[in-house]
Amino acid sequence: MNTRIPVIDIGPFDGGEGDRRQVTQAVERACRDLGFLVVVGHGVPLQLIDRGHAAARAFFDLELETKRRYEPAPGTFLGYRGIGSEGLSYSRDDEAPVDLKESFTIGRTDTSDDPYFTSPQGRMWFQPNVWPAEVAALRELWPALYRALDGVSVRLMRIFAAALGLPLHFFDDKIDKSVSALRALNYPELTRAPLPGQLRAGTHTDYGSLTLVSMQDAPGGLEVHRGGDEWEAVTAPPSAFVVNLGDLMEQWTNDTWRSTLHRVAAPPPDATGTRRQSLVFFHQPNYDAEIVPLPACCSPDRPPRYARTTSGEHFIMKLTKAGTVTSS
Repeated sequence: MNTRIPVIDIGPFDGGEGDRRQVTQAVERACRDLGFLVVVGHGVPLQLIDRGHAAARAFFDLELETKRRYEPAPGTFLGYRGIGSEGLSYSRDDEAPVDLKESFTIGRTDTSDDPYFTSPQGRMWFQPNVWPAEVAALRELWPALYRALDGVSVRLMRIFAAALGLPLHFFDDKIDKSVSALRALNYPELTRAPLPGQLRAGTHTDYGSLTLVSMQDAPGGLEVHRGGDEWEAVTAPPSAFVVNLGDLMEQWTNDTWRSTLHRVAAPPPDATGTRRQSLVFFHQPNYDAEIVPLPACCSPDRPPRYARTTSGEHFIMKLTKAGTVTSS
């Protein structure tokens, strides 16, 4: 499989009909063939991205004992998770050593007294964020970064709707109270050789509708599965976002579009300067959004391949398998 990941400027989508059609066709082709694309023209200032990275790095530079004060309580998933606390390959029921990464995660910062947020089910999904007192910049900067990345995700979902021949705002009421998460991932320099089969992030697909990734380049990075034993390294300019489709978009499109396997490789044993950091926005539809194959993606020759589920049901199942959420 040829997995040349296209760089697509989505800015012209808001222009004339010809520009919109060109963007839509390029995005549809990437989603159908690869499930990965790199987007520019997204409108998020590079300064905001860079400052978001710097705040995350300042947190990861704290002593482990300090970081562990901000670990999630049982049954929750916001806050700090240390190295070896998660294995993404487990989300696919694969057996592999735990991941060589640590993370810090926040959820929505703009909930209201709407019962959707305050009901018992809502409180389960919209948990209070954990803000480390030692790094004030996280609380100062990350809510704005979250809103900016959520805005890019909404824009992409409208492009997706157009690419699927749906009304432009088809997905709007399914993502207007999304349970998306902004996560910083730190892959530290390795002080010992990994175990056989151990990766910085195990082989997996993402769980939601789409994922945005801002990467800092270093050896041992994101790789996309090409088939068989072949993997291709992903690169992108600092101002761009790598975008990949998640399981729910694959299910919505009845496998017309791809949720592609990917991983974060361990660096070569003789490499230096291998610390790597990513900011990742996992866009996850409203917890009660119904996920069922779209009629436009089904036919007598291509009947629905997935049973009905909801965004929340699928999400919690994957989080539990991966060890991101532990039972209370």
